[in-house]
Amino acid sequence: MILRSKPSFKDILFTINGSILPRIAWHLAAVTVLSIIAVFAAKSHPGIFARISAIPFTLTGIALSVFMSFRNNACYARWWEGRMLWGELVIACRSLARQTSALNDDERRFLLTGLCAFTAGLAARLRSEDEPAAIRRWSDIALRADSPNPTNDVLDRIGRHCLTLMQTHRIDAIHYSVLEIQLSALAKVQGGCERIALTPVPFAYSLLLHRTALVFCITLPFALAGSLDWWTLLPVLLVAYTFFGLEALGHQLEEPFGLEPNALPLAAMLRTVERDMLFLLGDTDLPDPVLARNSVLN
Repeated sequence: MILRSKPSFKDILFTINGSILPRIAWHLAAVTVLSIIAVFAAKSHPGIFARISAIPFTLTGIALSVFMSFRNNACYARWWEGRMLWGELVIACRSLARQTSALNDDERRFLLTGLCAFTAGLAARLRSEDEPAAIRRWSDIALRADSPNPTNDVLDRIGRHCLTLMQTHRIDAIHYSVLEIQLSALAKVQGGCERIALTPVPFAYSLLLHRTALVFCITLPFALAGSLDWWTLLPVLLVAYTFFGLEALGHQLEEPFGLEPNALPLAAMLRTVERDMLFLLGDTDLPDPVLARNSVLN
């Protein structure tokens, strides 16, 4: 996730890091070359280019802008929902940790390190990394080799441990039900994150938008070259930067748990949970918080 304050005039003109420009540089270079070819062609055959009207491109551009705004809103909704779910995960972990303050150190450590293991496993699962290895960093729970969902296994073991505490009268039934509410909240978070990760924006929807934007930006220089001459480069590049930039940004937001600069900082949120749980256990050697590098937090 990119962390920057409101851009100044200098930032608007010169900032590259944190912008979408590096992702679309080749697209803009191709459009520039086509614009130069269109200008030379217009100078060579002015009669042909005089018949090309810009009106169809105006109407198409308006329709494309509306269509692109719908897609980007859908992608941003996925990104924001992912952030909301991870916020709920942090709240549930802190709540469950507070509700176990009456347990002895060993019982509480099993539960709170289990929460760290669950969070680490979920982050690895969403990014297609080594899920069991991430879990074993925090818990010695025996994971089945054939388990389709190790992260859910960790949550199941925590739930079983809470049930054992009730059966051995370490906690009463009311206390158990309170803990179960937080475990259900964590299960809901995992299910919501998996739904986002496994259900992308329909491919045909994205393909249609990309093709339309590409055709529009490729043909626009030939509609403007006859009347604008070398000034054609300015509006064409501005339109291409807007359309290609929004399309690339929407693609990044579509996958909120990915590794792109605009993806959610799962490592930073995981470290927040780890630090909170270890501090509540009385540990003083806490891992350092994850800080932004070059304005990018991950």
